[in-house]
Amino acid sequence: MAATTFFARHEFFIRRLHSITGVFPVGVYMLVHLAVNASLLSAPSTFQKNVYQIHSLESLLPIVEWLFVLLPILFHGIIGIVIIRSGQANTSMYPYAANIRYTLQRATGIIAFAFIIWHVFHMHGWFHFDAWKEIVVAPLHGAQFKPFNAGSTLGLAMSNVVVLVLYAIGVLSCVYHLANGLWTMGITWGLWTSQAAQRRANRLCAGFGVAMALLVAVVLYGVATVDIQAARETEDRMYESMVDSREIRPNPAKRSE
Repeated sequence: MAATTFFARHEFFIRRLHSITGVFPVGVYMLVHLAVNASLLSAPSTFQKNVYQIHSLESLLPIVEWLFVLLPILFHGIIGIVIIRSGQANTSMYPYAANIRYTLQRATGIIAFAFIIWHVFHMHGWFHFDAWKEIVVAPLHGAQFKPFNAGSTLGLAMSNVVVLVLYAIGVLSCVYHLANGLWTMGITWGLWTSQAAQRRANRLCAGFGVAMALLVAVVLYGVATVDIQAARETEDRMYESMVDSREIRPNPAKRSE
């Protein structure tokens, strides 16, 4: 008997795990992430408070990020590439809506995965080793986001029009991939099996995608219009106040800026 790959032997389970991780926790995290970033449009102080709340996890934060965000994203992205390599689009022969969506789902998946890798590097630099920062991060302009100056560094990191456009393409690809993936997940897990149920789910997922796209527009507008200098002054006052009241501990990285 010919040897089979691990994926082939466990394809049923892997495909369903791939399907569910695209929504829980990856999709849920994306929604929360966009909602937090949208708070910048309210005020830099509101956004900074939200960032402080996230970083209040302190040493637990990297564990939470890896277990519930990064590892699921890596799993979903890598398995997605395996699935894409094993599939074949037929839009040239049968240009129906389902086939177009099939191709768009895979195209946006590739774009989204590449964008997320770049986004994590651009904002956070991936790792925090000094040698890595000096040799890779600094020359390639990574790790632009600073949690103690959240709004100002986010605005500065995306002040370049090209970067803003790349983010728009990347995040909207994520939105389409999630909205359409939510519909296909329902089919995979038997949540909507009849044609009528699938049509209703299709409308619901399309509405969800439009709402998410509007949220993306709000986030990008907030980032593009933030007053960087005023935001920096507000953030510095908040930091000093919280250190004085012992709500947070002084951070050497903040002092070195």
